[in-house]
Formats: sequence, C-alpha cells, structure tokens
Amino acid sequence: MMLIKYEFLKILRKKSTIIVMAVNLLLTAFLFGLPILQYQTYHQDGVIKGLEGIAYDKKQYEDLSVTITDEYVEKTITEYQNLFENPDHVGFDGNEKFLIGDAYWNFVAPRENLLGMIASVYDSPGETSGFNKLPELDMTDGAKFYPARNEKIESLLNTPSRDLSDEQKAYWRNLNSKVETPLQYGYHEGFKIIMSSFELLMFALLAVCIVIAPVFSGEYQAGTDAVILSGKYGKTKLVTAKIISSLLFGVLAFTLHILVAFGLPLAAFGIDGWNLPIQIAGATIPYPFTFLQATLANLGVIYLVLIAMIGLTLFLSAKMKSPYLVLIVLVPVLFLPLFLSPNGTTGAYNLTLFLLPYRSTMPEIGKYISYQIGGMVFDVFSIRAILYAALTIMMLPLARLGFQKHQVA
Repeated sequence: MMLIKYEFLKILRKKSTIIVMAVNLLLTAFLFGLPILQYQTYHQDGVIKGLEGIAYDKKQYEDLSVTITDEYVEKTITEYQNLFENPDHVGFDGNEKFLIGDAYWNFVAPRENLLGMIASVYDSPGETSGFNKLPELDMTDGAKFYPARNEKIESLLNTPSRDLSDEQKAYWRNLNSKVETPLQYGYHEGFKIIMSSFELLMFALLAVCIVIAPVFSGEYQAGTDAVILSGKYGKTKLVTAKIISSLLFGVLAFTLHILVAFGLPLAAFGIDGWNLPIQIAGATIPYPFTFLQATLANLGVIYLVLIAMIGLTLFLSAKMKSPYLVLIVLVPVLFLPLFLSPNGTTGAYNLTLFLLPYRSTMPEIGKYISYQIGGMVFDVFSIRAILYAALTIMMLPLARLGFQKHQVA
C-alpha cells in the first residue's frame, strides 16, 4: 500500500500532470458548456438565447408531460389536421403546405419534437418526412401508433442492406418486446445533449494516457530503471504498485472530467427526463432503457475502454524508451476512427469500426448493430464490454512482464 501511495503521488505531483489535467478540464468544460452558450429557441417576438431560452423551452414542456397512448396520438394528429382547414392558417412554398401565424406558434412550435417523433413512426425506413407528413395520414381507423412502430421495426430488420440473420432478428425482436408501452413523454434536453456528446470524452481519455505514458518509459529515459530492477521488490511489488496507481489515477481523473462534462448540461437544463424512455428520442430504438439507464450503460463501456487504453499505454511504456514514442503509437489508435465513417451496419469494415476506441464512446443506440458468434448474438454494448475487458486482462500482465524483462542498457 505504501508503494501504491508513493507511485500515485509521483504521478499526481508532476508538473506535466497538473498542466495536462488542468488544460483538459478547461477543454471539457468548454465543449460541454458550448450547447448552453449556443442554445437558442424562437417565439413570436424573435429569438431567445442561452439560459433564458432554456427556461422558456422548459416551460413549454409543462403541458407536454403526457402518456403517448394511441388515443392521444390520434387526438393530436386530428387537431393538427383540422388547423389546415382554415386558409388563414396555411402557407405554401410551392412544394408543401405548412401552418403559419398563431396556428404555428400556439400548436406546432411547442410540440415540434413530439410531432416529429410521432411522424417518424409512419415513415418508411430511410424516409424522414418530418411532421409535415401528418396532414396526409388517414385517421379513419385510429392512429394505430404502436402497431405502426412495430411494423417499421420489422421493416428495418428485413431491410436487405442490413443482411441480418434469423437469430439476429429474433434477438432484436425480443429486446424490443421489453420496451414498455405506452411511452411517457416529457422534457429531456439535458440527457439528450449528454447522449449526443459522449465522443468528446476522448480528449479526457487521451489526457489520462498522456499522463500515464512515462510510468515505465520515463524510468528508462531518466536512467533509474537499473536501480529499480536491481532492487528487492523492483520486479515484483513495485511494478504492481505502478500498474495499480496508474489505474487508480486514470479512473479518478476521468471521473473528475465526467463530473464536469455531465454537471454543466444537467445544471443548465436540469435532470428532467432521467426516468423517461429513450424511445422518445427515437421511436424505433429497441433498447428498453430510460435516459439514465442508457447513459450509465454507455458510460460503463467507456470506463472499460479507458481501463483497456491505460493497459495498452502501460504495455507500450514498458516496451519503449520514450513517452513520446508511446504517444506516437497511441494517438492514431485513439483518433484514427475519427476520420473513418461507417457505410452501413454490417460487413467486416463497419463491424470493426464500431469497436475501435473512438466509435466505442458513441452509443449507436438506434442502429441495430449486432455481432453473431455461432448461435449467440451480442448487441454493440455487450460486445464492446467483452472486447475491452478482454483487452485489459491481456494488456496489464503484458505490461508487467514487459518491464520485468526489460534489459538495462
């Protein structure tokens, strides 16, 4: 324990550690604070920005915390369609009709996200017509919202380009069957921003790796490796202490970044929506999660990525004579996927890309990405968790062995 404490303080007290962590905390605060600074909404008198705009939108949602039953959907669509019967409420841009004036500001504006979500259920896969499609819907036999949702999910599963096996389709049908309906709708802007910003945490992950890079290679560079490896506990307790202290520092430093990253949007937008189903952000999402559950599930995967990357950094540090060489290898591993885009959800290229560190920070929660090994099917959360846990188990012993086997010059 004394060795772990010493090695932890050795990492913590370095000027480079303080500088890297301070700069990255400021960067994290800026990136996750940007949606607050840039936030704007509109009302009849113009634009409202920042915290004032957030407060205005939040108040608009007070009447929209509703249970989305088939009856509610039918009533909402019918009200929307009836507004088009008054010519004074209707505008035309040469392609489509839309509501204007008080009809828009009083009915559509507060419900844009809700109407868009409802309308998306009636779109064909790949179609995004928006809520302007709603006037065309036939409500004679009712809205049939949830049957339409299930039909769309079936269409998605049977899309030829997805090339899903029968086992994969069965997996997604079973997962979707656990989604509780009718859905509850309400304000969820804070969690919506968090869910769309996870990849920005890669900078925090890189900062941790920069700090950890000299743990072994720094000893080589300073020439202290000969003293350490010839000592009584140099190849046993001390190397273990270095690994544990690195993991401890990495997890604590990353958690501090999480508190800043999540704290800012949740402080500005509120924690409202934590218990609402993720489907209100995308009606065909198959995971039976609330916003909080989805956030924690993805955060759990990111922590596994973090620990695996610490393991990889320690392994490289044990094998290379300079921390800079470690980073030359590590930075492309972390950020190369930033410049690569998937062209689908199947095939070796896409399935590999979804597992690389940068892409693994993204929830990809509505894409039906699955991996089949024999008769077993895994969703993207599960396979990422398994992969990075396995990588950790492999890298940490290799890092230990690499330092123990190091030949002193």
